[in-house]
Amino acid sequence: MNLRSVSAVLAAGVLAVSFSGCAKEKDTTTTDSGVKVVEKGTLTICTHLPYEPFEFTEKGEVVGFDIDVLKAVAKAEDLKTNVIDTPWETIVSGKALDNGDCDVATGAMTITDERVAVMDFSDPYFEATQAMLTKAGSSYSSLDDLAGKRIGVQEGTTGETYVEDNLPKDAKKVSYEDSVLMMQAVKNGKVDAAVNDNGLVNYFVKQNPDVEVTTEFKTGEKYGFSVAKGGNPELLKAINAVVGDTATMDALHEKWFGTAAE
Repeated sequence: MNLRSVSAVLAAGVLAVSFSGCAKEKDTTTTDSGVKVVEKGTLTICTHLPYEPFEFTEKGEVVGFDIDVLKAVAKAEDLKTNVIDTPWETIVSGKALDNGDCDVATGAMTITDERVAVMDFSDPYFEATQAMLTKAGSSYSSLDDLAGKRIGVQEGTTGETYVEDNLPKDAKKVSYEDSVLMMQAVKNGKVDAAVNDNGLVNYFVKQNPDVEVTTEFKTGEKYGFSVAKGGNPELLKAINAVVGDTATMDALHEKWFGTAAE
């Protein structure tokens, strides 16, 4: 490494520390019930857009199932909401929470051991599985049928992990940062199929009759909302109170998926 490279690395390191320090120095305030928030009077939410119907932008506003659940939490705490579009990696790594960018993170996020190690999760609020999206009328009904084919996935998701662990012979995994780009790739023939969470994929199929879900893979996944590790137990309690409210959750499930939760 030459001197110029060393200088660049050192400068980058100083900037990284500086930005990290600024983030960690954000003041927090506490509600009457003990919930800590990074902005007074507001529940700040980190998510990664779009991921319909859980979180996406409609008429300039971030909406969706996850957002409505957290709005119910905010209402119970007499807080407004502010949603921040955040890179997925900063969410699943816990960095967005640790840096004080937000109070709670969401994104149809599966609770995994790796994520539990760096974040505290709410009670599960949605059961999911992986689904395979293909063009309507395709002959692909299993991953084995995709030997030698191109399979789309979204980076950093459990769907990507599932495909990596079960990749058919000579098949190629094609990664996309954005779930919509992944599903559009199936529509336009850039990939032969794609694998992602069933809630996302089935919602896309309802709006796009030229594609279909041909099979689902039972993975036992459950979604949770996350807060900073050990940093906000009262917010977890507030979230769990809404997640455990059957009437509220059934109403929101019916709003976004057409039926009450099973």
